[in-house]
Amino acid sequence: MPAYHVERSIQIDAPVEKVFDTVVDFSTWTTWSPWLCVDKSAEVTVSADPNSVGSQYAWVGEVVGQGEMEHLRLDRPRSIADEIRFVKPFKSKSNVSFRLESIGQGAKITWIMDGNLPWFMFWMRSQMETFIAMDYDRGLRMLKEYIETGTVLSETEVVGVESADPITVVGAHNSCVLEAISPAMEKAFTAVIDSFSEAGISTETEMISVYHDFDMKSGRFEFTSGFAVAPGCHLPSGLVSRDLAGGKVLHLRHIGSYGNLGNAWSGAYQYARYKKIKILKQAGYEVYRNDPKTTPVAELVTDIYLPIK
Repeated sequence: MPAYHVERSIQIDAPVEKVFDTVVDFSTWTTWSPWLCVDKSAEVTVSADPNSVGSQYAWVGEVVGQGEMEHLRLDRPRSIADEIRFVKPFKSKSNVSFRLESIGQGAKITWIMDGNLPWFMFWMRSQMETFIAMDYDRGLRMLKEYIETGTVLSETEVVGVESADPITVVGAHNSCVLEAISPAMEKAFTAVIDSFSEAGISTETEMISVYHDFDMKSGRFEFTSGFAVAPGCHLPSGLVSRDLAGGKVLHLRHIGSYGNLGNAWSGAYQYARYKKIKILKQAGYEVYRNDPKTTPVAELVTDIYLPIK
């Protein structure tokens, strides 16, 4: 059977004992799990004793499927060894572990999964590793936020299938790896605002980022960040124009930190997959509904649109 291996790490500004105690406590997982974001109706069951050998965390939901995880070995504060057993969408078992170490006054945690795919899914091994790695990155970011601040600023709502109007976006084209996307977009929007100001073009329109391509092997995105304009608008030097065709879209809304927007994007694909909605090979985009300079992070609203058949 085709084997896969994934491991991702993050540093957290908290004692390693606190990080261990948070992760080993299954009752905290609904706060920072990267998989429950889009399936609010999923049923989660946690053992009465949530943080000992033999403790279990089980879930069942329309979108997230069904499965359970069990603590097999615990070595506080160095390691956690679990077994995860999937029931739906297909049956499988995998070994999941966390490795922790002190880094100065903080801690480094590494999340690891080793497993095997059913033989008929051998062709998905590379994609599986990429998808799990992206999920782990999202989960670790939320874990860090939860431990350091006591909350996770991320809520995802499935609005549903809608009809979208055509949009012309003028902005700056760029590419970067996922970890650098926030500063890259901030730099792009700053350049666009300066160019619009020099050209006398209003920025009192929708702020939009269009995602053109994602290289799964390198983890690199290509995107254009800018503003919606009227067709035929003057194109300032150094900027590009992108036309978004109208049509059916899957619409999700994210409320909270831009750093957690990946939860909504992952949720959109997750929802489409389980609802058997066919996503078209067209650029998806996100529209920022309020000004990040004047809006509290917890209240930032971002609408995400995926063109569908």
